[in-house]
Amino acid sequence: PALPAAAEGDGWMALFDGRNTADWIQRGGKAVYTVEGGALVGRTVLGERNSFLCPPKHYADFVLAFEVWVDPKLNSGVQIRSQSDPAWRDGVVHGYQVEIDPSERGWSGGIYDEQRRGWLTSPKSDPVAQKAFKVGEWNRYRVEANGDRIRTWVNDVPVADLVDAMDRSGFIGFQVHQAKEEGLAVKWRNIRIKELPRAETGLLPNTLSEKERADGWTLLWDGN
Repeated sequence: PALPAAAEGDGWMALFDGRNTADWIQRGGKAVYTVEGGALVGRTVLGERNSFLCPPKHYADFVLAFEVWVDPKLNSGVQIRSQSDPAWRDGVVHGYQVEIDPSERGWSGGIYDEQRRGWLTSPKSDPVAQKAFKVGEWNRYRVEANGDRIRTWVNDVPVADLVDAMDRSGFIGFQVHQAKEEGLAVKWRNIRIKELPRAETGLLPNTLSEKERADGWTLLWDGN
């Protein structure tokens, strides 16, 4: 499907053109990715580890939007600001993952640190967010990464609001999770991105206000 009219301007760009992924990079396992009816489709392969199909560009601050459908028996996710370094655990993909979770747990939209720290934030105490994802239907995701803050929405319901400074840029990757059944599918469409001006870090400003100086504060290091 074509991009909605609202996504064609104002800085939005199609991350996936609905036709091919010729210059994309597959990392991790060997799940099968195809393009079908304008959607990116990934299918499980028995014995394979987590697989990720990644556009070639790295992104820092952005808004990412997509729709996803997933087999109810398959867990999935989308990596953002992620890394793969041959010098670290043979290049295993690691970094922030926005969860796609059709299980009864209902943690879709939570943020998991793939192959590193595990869960960073989940909607386990938010029953409204837990019910935002509709199993067996196409679901709308919005992900905002701006400076040290990452926020997610599922079907317009806010889910995650994370402040974390470990990775400020990296690649995006569409995951097919390892599974015990062959051919389980996850599908994405209308994948689009809007890059934002590079944000400042979440650190305090490296100057003192007049009031702070009057109160006796002294700047020990000016950041230079």
